[in-house]
Amino acid sequence: MTERTSDPVVIRLRMSAHDAHYGGNLVDGARMLALFGDVATELLIRSDGDEGLFAAYDSVEFLAPVYAGDYIEAEGRIVRFGTRSRGMTFEARKVIAARPERSPSAADVLEVPIVVCRAIGTCVAP
Repeated sequence: MTERTSDPVVIRLRMSAHDAHYGGNLVDGARMLALFGDVATELLIRSDGDEGLFAAYDSVEFLAPVYAGDYIEAEGRIVRFGTRSRGMTFEARKVIAARPERSPSAADVLEVPIVVCRAIGTCVAP
């Protein structure tokens, strides 16, 4: 296995009311894992020219709540290159926080993003 790393891949999107799964417009943590899956797909396309398959998460940490209206930035990179396996690290950060207590459309750009989730996983390239 090679211990080199890839350039990071970053996606950013707004969590919608459709993403809210629990009371108080709380977004299900599985939504962060779906974002990591999209990042992993792009990483594999960039490194191997194929979407590949996500094999497993080695660890997942949910660190802060995410609500409808929040903007999440998900970043990942390949940190280990095996013959066919690719070890990856992921981090999701809240960069804009919804402020529904002020008004339905209010939000704050966060000076310091809040890390909401971290994960380590393995993907397989053909």
